[in-house]
Amino acid sequence: MIATDSDREGEAIARLIINLSGNSRKTIRRLWINSLETSEIKKGFQNLKDGQAFYSTYKEAETRQIADWLVGINLTRLYTLYMQKNGMRGVFSVGRVQPPTLFLIYQRNEEIKHFVSKPFYELYATFTHSNGKYKGKYKERFDTLENLDGFKETNQLEQAENAEVTNVKVEEKRQYAPKLFSLSDLQSFANKRFKYSADKTLSIAQKLYEKKVLSYPRSDTNYIGSPEFDYLKSNLSRYLELAGVGISEPQLNENKRYVDGSKVQEHYAIIPTKTLPKLSDVTKDEKNIYLLVLYRTLAIFEKPYIYDETTIDTAINQVLFQSKGKTEKERGWKRLYKQEEKDKDDPLLPEVTVNDSVAFALETKEGKTQPPNYYTEGTLLTAMKHVGRAMDDKDSKDILKETEGIGTEATRASIIETLKKQDYITISKSKIYVTEKGELLCRIIAEDEIANAGMTAQWERYLKKIRSQQGTQEAFLGSIERFVQHLIEKVPQNFQDKKENIADVAGHMEQENVMGTCPKCQNSVVDKGKFYGCSGYKDGCKFTLPKRWSQKALTKKNVQDLLSKRETSLIKGFKSKKGSNFSAKLTLNDEMKLAFEFPKK
Repeated sequence: MIATDSDREGEAIARLIINLSGNSRKTIRRLWINSLETSEIKKGFQNLKDGQAFYSTYKEAETRQIADWLVGINLTRLYTLYMQKNGMRGVFSVGRVQPPTLFLIYQRNEEIKHFVSKPFYELYATFTHSNGKYKGKYKERFDTLENLDGFKETNQLEQAENAEVTNVKVEEKRQYAPKLFSLSDLQSFANKRFKYSADKTLSIAQKLYEKKVLSYPRSDTNYIGSPEFDYLKSNLSRYLELAGVGISEPQLNENKRYVDGSKVQEHYAIIPTKTLPKLSDVTKDEKNIYLLVLYRTLAIFEKPYIYDETTIDTAINQVLFQSKGKTEKERGWKRLYKQEEKDKDDPLLPEVTVNDSVAFALETKEGKTQPPNYYTEGTLLTAMKHVGRAMDDKDSKDILKETEGIGTEATRASIIETLKKQDYITISKSKIYVTEKGELLCRIIAEDEIANAGMTAQWERYLKKIRSQQGTQEAFLGSIERFVQHLIEKVPQNFQDKKENIADVAGHMEQENVMGTCPKCQNSVVDKGKFYGCSGYKDGCKFTLPKRWSQKALTKKNVQDLLSKRETSLIKGFKSKKGSNFSAKLTLNDEMKLAFEFPKK
């Protein structure tokens, strides 16, 4: 029986073990569950599935693993060797999904870098009616003040005696509660609210799943089925008590916005289980994530947010100015979020009637165009999922919509973490920046298919065909091998064309990586990625320094002090073999080895 995680990778782990044990021909049953609650596990055992039904799921996972290995081992070596041949140090990791994600960030950074802010001008009018004042705006922007003044003069706006109300529309609008969380939606929201990384959110959700209080976290859908809605409804009063909120008129009928069995395949959206946690017994991070899911789930039982939107069109010499106002009628699901700042209502508009004559005063406002925002982990996850929306090519757009972009719900966080570990990106104040190393790789791969999200999407589409038994592993891996061979033949010319660019970056990075002078041979000590080492290693110098010592990360200042003075200042936070913390200086002894120097008592 297979009882690993109920997903593609869980299936692959189990099948690999079965194959290695020599039991692949035996009858296999599959436990497939969405929660680790005892009742759900018992139900799963009572309804074990035929293992053969999941064999194609395993083949999809195995094919993906082999494809990732083929692409990664060949292209990482290819790009690394050519980078090193042109003066660069270190490893340049290139996989199946890293490059298009990195290139997405690089393109945004380049847009911001080359953005030129331009002024614009907008025309407003303040109208005075017997029932009160209100402000209107002309819909077009003007590039220059001269153009705006010319527009006013052409339409004799300043010569008009009065303005006239030409249209009044009051429309009731409804805003329904947000969709239930998929994993990427939860990660994006937690990043925005708590600045959690995607990886951290997944880790917390996994812990809550293992504590039996959240459903399966790696879900890619925003929907639940009727059975899940029924148990949520049955436990609604308990959830409300835990959240400390009330719902005066719960909406207890299924709503297709949230409950749709046809859109639930392996797993449903992330929701609370029937087991409620004691919030005082979980960590602060676990409480934060659990409450995000709990409130999002409770919101589907609330009324929609209802408001009246009033639109007034007012003409000055037939030039229309529009005014909008919003009046809240029913707070609905937004009541659950009373701890957050309430929405700012649009200004209340006075009661006016079509053909009313109103006095006016014109006003010009100047603004400046703004660059796009840097990605955060939250907005990057959304961009990865919906990358097809920004593509011009219709085929690629359609494929990316079908495959839901770059990566999967379960892998997007690890893709971002890999880019961090490879020193391709860095995060400062939640904003993602491409490093010099990452920029260089992006310039090299800019015209290669490996940077194109459309190529990744085509692969994902075929992998899904393997799962639905419409494609074969052999055909897919054959196309991967041809793709790798194509790049092996094409990449050398890319490097030849960008040789000077690489040399400039290599020289600059080399200069930045120098930590100081080697105390053994007087060559430079440089940052080699996982440690610091002497640049004279080819001549026999073996001097190195670690980046961590006794579980404490050494700063660049620590390393520079060791090289220049052979000792650091007092460093706090070392850990002994017994696990206790201590403080000490680090010194270089006569054998050029690290040693502790403890403060005198």
